[in-house]
Amino acid sequence: MNSRSTPSHLLEVERELADREPIFHRPQYGTTRADFEAMTTEDFWEVGASGTRYDRQQVLSVLEERATRSSDDAHWTTEDFYCQEISADHYLLTYTLHQGARITRRATLWRRQPSGWAIVYHQGTIVEADT
Repeated sequence: MNSRSTPSHLLEVERELADREPIFHRPQYGTTRADFEAMTTEDFWEVGASGTRYDRQQVLSVLEERATRSSDDAHWTTEDFYCQEISADHYLLTYTLHQGARITRRATLWRRQPSGWAIVYHQGTIVEADT
């Protein structure tokens, strides 16, 4: 359980960003490679739950391939959102993602740009049993 509470002046930002999580799994924000490009900064990268680093092009290729098959992400749930301002127009959103029996802690660094929200960095960490 999250023992931190998002400061009240950031609750609206938290709501906006939480609505976009888990990233790349919200069809209302797009489902094409062009949509995913718009969701990420040019220097976007991520560390998967496996610990593997992925650059933007690797992630975009996986997303493009994933769009061709069905997904069970409709049954995923999120909780324990926490948002903090890192610098001007940069926010860190952390949360817990339940994917059936698999539980991960997630962290996404977001940038507010004139064109809207864009992801700078994302990381997932598997939660071991009893933690």
